[in-house]
Amino acid sequence: MNLEIPDQLDELATYLAGQPLLALALGALLVTMIGGLLRGPLPFLGGFVKGVGNLGLVAALLLTIAQFARLNTGFDFALPQVGIERQSVEGSETRVAMAPDGHFWIRASINGVERDFLVDTGATLTALAPVTAEAAQIEPSPVPRRIAMRTANGTVPAELVTVDELRFGNIVARDLDAVVAPGLGEQNVIGMNLLSRLASWRVEGRTLILVPNHPQPVEEV
Repeated sequence: MNLEIPDQLDELATYLAGQPLLALALGALLVTMIGGLLRGPLPFLGGFVKGVGNLGLVAALLLTIAQFARLNTGFDFALPQVGIERQSVEGSETRVAMAPDGHFWIRASINGVERDFLVDTGATLTALAPVTAEAAQIEPSPVPRRIAMRTANGTVPAELVTVDELRFGNIVARDLDAVVAPGLGEQNVIGMNLLSRLASWRVEGRTLILVPNHPQPVEEV
């Protein structure tokens, strides 16, 4: 007995389960085709079914555009450095000294778990290493939201998640979008979706200065 076709169908179903937008588009296309076939014998029902399918196609297109606009970016990662200087708080500012590697590193608490993060202004979203996401008990969304993320080492699969709380210096970000990608190794990155929440941020000489809208009490990290 040839079991290749059932196996291929199982693989296809598994793949589509991880690509809800593609599944929506294919499902809507199928409904549209069925509606077209019904237009002859049952004009009213066929038109209704085809209309539902067309709405599904439009929804899939709009969701794809929205996701592309929010997530499309290039990532440039560096290896973590040992012995980097901890950030400090001066007045309403959190100040981060440049590390010897030329990057800005932040020691942050993510859901209460301490980790080092590279500040990358070229990254649209904050990125987490799988080990960090596991330690911080970040659960994947009930509806898988998987994307292809570009890094310096090529394109890697990633999953969109939500961080309950990310805290460093006098800054706290809650309900923050982030991506988790096995291809990143143990690297964590703070992206523009966090920096854009601040009142302002700037670089002066070899110091990154972050100014939150609502400075929070400083906790040791």
